[in-house]
Amino acid sequence: MPLAKETCDACRADAPRATDADIRDWRQELSGWKLIEEDGVQKLERRFAFDDFAAAMAFTQQVADLAEAEGHHPAIITEWGQVTVIWWTHKIGGLHRNDFICAAKTDALAG
Repeated sequence: MPLAKETCDACRADAPRATDADIRDWRQELSGWKLIEEDGVQKLERRFAFDDFAAAMAFTQQVADLAEAEGHHPAIITEWGQVTVIWWTHKIGGLHRNDFICAAKTDALAG
């Protein structure tokens, strides 16, 4: 099943982080996402471009609605003409399958 069709599972603090093999496999379904590291925590980041601030805000709200529906929340930076979305799992301090599911769903929102 494609990641964008999956639903996030509740993640516990002892849930396993994504392995290097998981990350490599799951990233194949994503478009334009960078693997970044901040303070030793791996994260997925993508910047989306828009024609103006209103379009960027509308997309930000769509991502917020997705996050609430999935019970999984990213960092979202909204600026004129762009939105940066960063997914990672706070409870485990790294990446989980949920992050890749939400990144794929974010891609679907962007069209």
